[in-house]
Amino acid sequence: MKKLLIVSAVLAIGVGLVMVLGGGWAVMFTYQNVAAENIVTPEDAAIPNVPVRGPLTLKAQADVIREHALKSTGGKTYAEMSREDEGRDIWITATTLTAALNLGIITYLFSGLVILFGLISIWTGLVFWSLAKAGWSGKRQY
Repeated sequence: MKKLLIVSAVLAIGVGLVMVLGGGWAVMFTYQNVAAENIVTPEDAAIPNVPVRGPLTLKAQADVIREHALKSTGGKTYAEMSREDEGRDIWITATTLTAALNLGIITYLFSGLVILFGLISIWTGLVFWSLAKAGWSGKRQY
């Protein structure tokens, strides 16, 4: 049982470290790619006049793009317009931009989950390691 605990501890800690490093890399990758676009939220955004970098500013920018598209099309969405309506091009552009911004939000959230699971895995490995070192056998002692 002791060998199994040690092997499990090493695997859990190793996997946890890979997850934490991978999640951290994904956060930096997303941040750098968003920052490279030099987007600044407009004055009428929920978070006005700030560079778009993290999930909150990504959301504020996506929301204001949708709001502007609705204003430009008289409140109609893409599906509500006729095929001849010129506003459809506005919606195609707005949908493309908001989808990219929302993907950034999802990337941040997913990266955070990966980091959290990595930390849980490391903690589990440390518990297994402690049990192995303490001589825990898994058998009840009466």
